[in-house]
Amino acid sequence: MIMMAVAFLLAMILCLLFGVPYIDFLKKKMIGQYVKDCAPEAHAKKEGTPTTGGVFIVLAIIISSVISLCLAERFDNAPIIILITLLFYTFAGFQDDYLKIKGHANDGLSARGKLLRQFAIALLPTLFVIISNPYGTTFMVGSHSVDLKWAYPLLSLFIITGASNAYNLTDGLDGLAASTGVFAFLGTAVIAYLSGYPEIGIIAATVAGALFGFLYFNKPKAQVFMGDTGSLAIGGLLGTLAVVGKFEFLLIFLGGVFVCETLSVIIQVTSFKTTGKRVFKMSPIHHHFELLGWSEKKVVLVFALCSAIFSFIALVLFNLTIRGII
Repeated sequence: MIMMAVAFLLAMILCLLFGVPYIDFLKKKMIGQYVKDCAPEAHAKKEGTPTTGGVFIVLAIIISSVISLCLAERFDNAPIIILITLLFYTFAGFQDDYLKIKGHANDGLSARGKLLRQFAIALLPTLFVIISNPYGTTFMVGSHSVDLKWAYPLLSLFIITGASNAYNLTDGLDGLAASTGVFAFLGTAVIAYLSGYPEIGIIAATVAGALFGFLYFNKPKAQVFMGDTGSLAIGGLLGTLAVVGKFEFLLIFLGGVFVCETLSVIIQVTSFKTTGKRVFKMSPIHHHFELLGWSEKKVVLVFALCSAIFSFIALVLFNLTIRGII
């Protein structure tokens, strides 16, 4: 637990230190965000805000993870695979951001191209778990388990890719993805540690610390956005930690806000295509509340609180599991 606290603080400090020069660099190079025409009118003022802030978030995560894991003598194969996966997702997200900046529009990689990259990257931790863990193809629900055999790789790919996209959808307001992510990763850190995966707990703690530090630059009115560079990578990392740590089911609650954001998009698209009517004023659902008249700060505060509640539920369920109650 002490090393997790050290990892959190180290990542937070590094993120704060890296943020200032990187944001200055982005401003000098005029590397800014382009806002979609379909976004709420209030978002027009965000045009030109520096993006790709995920670069210094990931840098803080990797450096603090390596240092903390070495101090804890836990830097073995699993953390290496996890951090390599994070890097690959970061490169994919950066490519998407680069194309948007280069094209002076909010259109980066095609949906198909992005999805193929996400699946390909997710293969790495999936194969690692299946090969290295004797229970690699087992799926746990409470204290009950089922060996999915050949179906598990498909589930793992879906979980990691789904988490990457879900977190990416949540990154739509100043401070939203970062604040909700802090609670999701803190819950992940505790569950991983108590599950006997302290190395995963340390990495999760560094992400929570880095996101907490990033909030200094990303809180309304944001000085920088993490971009797909950060959101695709951090979401993919959350799914990877759940798969490697074998608490995939609890990810539904740890990432509860991200699940709700994704469901709102699915419901909206399905409803419009089948009935021609929209369920929400706009999706993802955080835009719905904006159009209801909620201020951006209120939406972020409420969603962050919801993320904390979801993570607490995950911890309660985990506690009931280890006690054999469920």
